[in-house]
Parts: sequence; structure tokens; C-alpha cells
Amino acid sequence: MKKFFLVILFAVALFAFQSKVVMPVVYDIVASDLFLEDTGDEKNDLSSSNIMTMGAFDQCNNYIANELLSDHTLIFQETFVNAFGLGAHQYVLNADVEIQPSDAPVFTRRYVCKIKYSEGNDTSGINISDNWSIIGISGLDDI
Repeated sequence: MKKFFLVILFAVALFAFQSKVVMPVVYDIVASDLFLEDTGDEKNDLSSSNIMTMGAFDQCNNYIANELLSDHTLIFQETFVNAFGLGAHQYVLNADVEIQPSDAPVFTRRYVCKIKYSEGNDTSGINISDNWSIIGISGLDDI
């Protein structure tokens, strides 16, 4: 019976130590700037067209044409449907593409592309594909 009470006493002491000592330290660390990455690129909740979203659109289209659907004839629209800046030079956009397979009629698909620009605020390399990383593309999986 003594052992049972000792186990309960130690469990209560451990809980009190964690909630009164450990967790306040964890909260202070989380609230600090330790995990904050300030890239100067803020999130944009509204769809917008600017030099970065247009560059992202071009790079997504190039990737689709050269890597994903290189064996199809593609007609990309002049502009995207929506484009959002996620912050930290990441963008997500959706657009339509007309696809002409070699043995089927033309059809249109809407795709979503998430992409990241690696050169920060320097827009001089916006047309260089090595400065962009495709994070993911959806909507073109079953073609």
C-alpha cells in the first residue's frame, strides 16, 4: 500500500514539475524569435497578379510541358485563375490547360501548382528555372 501512495505522490510531483517549470520554459521558447524566419515576403490571402506570381505561373507551365506531359500537345492560358502568396517566397496558383493527347480529343484540366522561389527578394533571376522548386502539382495525375 505504501508503494502505491509513493507512485501516486511521484506522479503528482512530476505533473506539477512539468506544468509549473517545464511548460513555461517551452512557451517562452516558442514565443521567442528562435523559430521565426523573416523573409520580407508576407502572406497574401487575396489572389493577385504581380511579377512573382507571373514568374511562378511561367515556371509551373514549363515544368508541366517539359516534365509531366511532354508527350502531349498543350495549350496554356495567358494567365492563371488564382494565385496566392503564402509568404517566404512560396506561391500556390491554379490555372487551366488544354491537353491534346495523340489518340483522343482535346480536353481542359485545371491544375494547382505550389512552387517556391529560392532567390529571396532578388527578382533578376525570376526567369531561371533553377531558382524555382516545384513543391507539388495536382489535377494532372490521371492523364
